[in-house]
Amino acid sequence: MGGFYLESTLSSPSLIERWSGSAFRKNWWTMYEYDLFVIGTGPGGHRAAIQAAKLGKRVGVAEAGNVVGGICIGKGTIPSKTLREAALYLSGYRERNVYGASYTVKQNILMSDLLHHTDHVIQTEMDVVRHQLQRNGIDLHTAHASFVDDHTIQLETLGSHQHADITSDKIVIATGTTAARDPHIPFDGQRIFTSDDMLELEDLPKTMAIIGGGVIGVEFATIFAILGVRVTLLDARDRLLDFVDAEIIDSLIYNMRQNRVTLRLGEEVTGIETLEGEGQRQVRIKLKSGKQIAADKALYSVGRQGVTDGLNLDAAGLSADARGRIKVNENYQTCVENIYAVGDVIGFPSLASTSSEQGRLSACHAFGIEAESIPDLLPYGIYSIPEISIIGKSEEDLTEEGVAYEIGKAEYKEIARGTILGDASGMLKLIFHADTRKLLGVCIIGEGASELIHIGQAVLTMNGTIDYFIDTVFNYPTLAECYKTAAFDGVNRLG
Repeated sequence: MGGFYLESTLSSPSLIERWSGSAFRKNWWTMYEYDLFVIGTGPGGHRAAIQAAKLGKRVGVAEAGNVVGGICIGKGTIPSKTLREAALYLSGYRERNVYGASYTVKQNILMSDLLHHTDHVIQTEMDVVRHQLQRNGIDLHTAHASFVDDHTIQLETLGSHQHADITSDKIVIATGTTAARDPHIPFDGQRIFTSDDMLELEDLPKTMAIIGGGVIGVEFATIFAILGVRVTLLDARDRLLDFVDAEIIDSLIYNMRQNRVTLRLGEEVTGIETLEGEGQRQVRIKLKSGKQIAADKALYSVGRQGVTDGLNLDAAGLSADARGRIKVNENYQTCVENIYAVGDVIGFPSLASTSSEQGRLSACHAFGIEAESIPDLLPYGIYSIPEISIIGKSEEDLTEEGVAYEIGKAEYKEIARGTILGDASGMLKLIFHADTRKLLGVCIIGEGASELIHIGQAVLTMNGTIDYFIDTVFNYPTLAECYKTAAFDGVNRLG
């Protein structure tokens, strides 16, 4: 009888709810449903969640978009780099120095040709991220997240408008960014568009104007240029990518002009309008100087906006600046002790690689785990054509600091592998202390720059000298030999 009563009582829905509900869990055997909850599944959020799970914590993540992996996989890094590879292959650009300037793999390249491989890559990367989350026991909520208070998050399931509240001890905001849109510009996603609209383009134009000479603008300018599009790149600043070594940028500009890119630097855009007429569908861009630029399409790439509007930050005691960015300390901790923010939503450097590291470090700090990192030695990869990668100090930095330095250079055309690849414009530059020979920085432009940089990164991390490259044997023929050639060049400059 007693057993029957107990069974019947435990079968009561109201009592089951009390035993399994969040209120009971919060007030009895644990304080919160999750030890860590992450908003966003981009590189920063994904890494934070994985790191916490590896520490044995209960972890949940929310993804408001349709693509697990955030903007990085859905619209940003992965699609744009896939587009770049497609453009390089179909245009035959890599082989033109070998087979002639007219060489091409396919005539009359279409946007559908360029995007053919993109969906497969996106789906594959999504599956990888989803599998990693599942394998580590992380709960994935496909829902929009917003704060109720500093420990409570409301989840609105996508498509159903169902709401549920969850609680977490620690919270990481990793919502990323979206392309900034000037409200005075008539964006239509086709003639006037942002980088986030790239996958929706229906056709490849004959002419294109790109507004904004940052990393995104430069990357797309060079990609479309090798496809035969007449590109005009506009920027209000007098110099492209001013955080990159000036000699490297000079080389990039030379290559861009060789591919018929027109640079309009120091020009401020005052308005953009569409032109409709008989057989005419163009865009006209008005400049403060009085000039007007006509093009078939216009790409607007002036900055990114943090995705924070829908988070209800006020409820958690947080705020964002005018660009939607959240301020954090050196541990990626916000002004609210238990809430962290990582990735593009906190601003510069806004790279997938750095975002991932920020996610790892934030999770370690949240749970009192010491983690080592080298924040001053982060590599930068710019996937323009030609490719650029830098790490450490530039010549401009050292001149400003009053450091006695010397350089050593190696050009791809003097390296057997460079000749085989047909890259006649590539260059690697070592920057080192003139007295101690300690390596201070590496700058590379050319094929494989973002891969090649990591050799220099390892030596920089170990506080090594350029003598390492002189004493080391590199495979032959490889682009890595540039390090040895550049080191010898540097020693010769010392006299």
